[in-house]
Amino acid sequence: MKLNLRLLLFFLLASFLPAYSQNLDATFDKLFEESFKPDGPGAAVLVAKKDAIIYHKAFGMANLELGVPLRPDHVFRIGSVSKQFTAAAILQLMEQGKLSLDDDLTKFIPDYPTLGRKITVEHLLTHTSGIKSYTEMKVWTPEVQRKDFTPAALIDFFKNQPMDFEPGTKYQYNNSGYFLLGYIIEKVSGASYSAYISEHIFKPLGMHNSYYGDVEPLIRNRAAGYSRSGAGDAYTNAAFLSMTQPYAAGSLMSTVEDLYTWTKALHSGKVIRPESFKKAITPYILPDGSSTHYGYGLQMGNLFGSPTVEHGGGIHGFLSDLLYLPKEDVCVAILTNCDCEPPRDLSARVAALAIGKPFTPAAIQVDGATLEQYTGVYENDKKEQRIITVENGQLYSLRTGGSRYKIIPFAADQFYFEKSTARITFVKAATGDKKVIKAVVSDRTADDNLWVKTDKPIPAAKPEIRLSEADLDKFLGEYELAPGFSITVTREGAQLFCQATGQQRFEVFAETPTRFFLKMVDAAVEFYPDDKGAVAKMVLFQSGREMEGKRVK
Repeated sequence: MKLNLRLLLFFLLASFLPAYSQNLDATFDKLFEESFKPDGPGAAVLVAKKDAIIYHKAFGMANLELGVPLRPDHVFRIGSVSKQFTAAAILQLMEQGKLSLDDDLTKFIPDYPTLGRKITVEHLLTHTSGIKSYTEMKVWTPEVQRKDFTPAALIDFFKNQPMDFEPGTKYQYNNSGYFLLGYIIEKVSGASYSAYISEHIFKPLGMHNSYYGDVEPLIRNRAAGYSRSGAGDAYTNAAFLSMTQPYAAGSLMSTVEDLYTWTKALHSGKVIRPESFKKAITPYILPDGSSTHYGYGLQMGNLFGSPTVEHGGGIHGFLSDLLYLPKEDVCVAILTNCDCEPPRDLSARVAALAIGKPFTPAAIQVDGATLEQYTGVYENDKKEQRIITVENGQLYSLRTGGSRYKIIPFAADQFYFEKSTARITFVKAATGDKKVIKAVVSDRTADDNLWVKTDKPIPAAKPEIRLSEADLDKFLGEYELAPGFSITVTREGAQLFCQATGQQRFEVFAETPTRFFLKMVDAAVEFYPDDKGAVAKMVLFQSGREMEGKRVK
């Protein structure tokens, strides 16, 4: 009996898809099990493709003290993923004719001290206002973070700070701008920010497990938040933060399933009109012609050539990431209940697998003589340097102020960065000796970064000295460099380690009795003992900046 060709094709696909799905599930499971241990804080994960949820699981614990495992429907604080909700609310009010993106801030807050500058609603949306972010102010201390503020009172807290730059001239991520947008929503709509978001977004979309993150109400399936304590797998309850302070910049709570509902609604015109959404996903262009890669509460990038619309979030005890690939209709939502394991790279890995573009391509062998051709000092148009070196047959890349990565060959003159989505392609002269003349780096932004090879010599390795364990012990502790950002210094044997909030731990190497440098990151730290040898502060040197840290533990 003959089978219809279309029917045969259906049978073939039907037999293939379950096996493919199972293989993908196993790969996803392995990724998350490596990052989130069963007895530690964890993550809820959702992956959807073509209007179907293809993966929806949880790992780790929702409550360490009670021994409650995480479930996929647990509710997390989402931090700055909240910003896209705030931006959408502003655009809804714009569509109703209640405000314009070109409106001056003083239209809504007449006494705001702009010092003659025009700060528009769009500047607030795009992080180009120049207003000081209150979360970067040294006076935003843990003690202050515990206090309740009215919106007007918190605006008074930061409004008299000096401007960081002229409005519209630079991009600098800014929580004050989104706090002000929340206040504008209240002034224009006549409702509180929390009520507006609930009535105009959560309820109409059926987001029944999304909330303003108040502490007092009983919220079913609310996950507890944690921070890592020192090195290893020791945890503490996250420091208290009054939820009156993140407000429209980061106050919301949700589940991965509700965030998927939101993403599909936002991209399909159910929240704001298509023309408004196009504005939201169009990166703001600075006067010098450079792209900020940021629209209104959303960041634009690419994943191996596939455009992305995304945003991450971080707040006391929680980290989040929400990634959408419009071309492939793939959504990845990851919510974690510890501010210690940033999920951004995991989102990229999962999305890459979902669209059939493996995060790590198959490596090829390249001989040592060929690798030597790529070594040297490269510079971009900002005169930043990227140093390419080879050690024991392995090529490395270190960018000014950045981390040192292994770069691994996968095709002729093409390398991928280990544990990263970045790729680097070396370009040779078309004629003559065909030496390497430049390198092109493609990463999560939408641009290719051009680096021209120079004749400058590769800097010599810094000399190291050995210090005794007793000498190292006086540096151990936690140093606060900014509110919510600290460096914890630990020791294993005669080796010192530094770990910044939400980042991995790095070895540091002594070049003087008090100054240490990192090999994997272009940075250094120096400790400052007093007359009695006690260390009360450190300074981090990175990217031309000096950040002083006060010892708090």
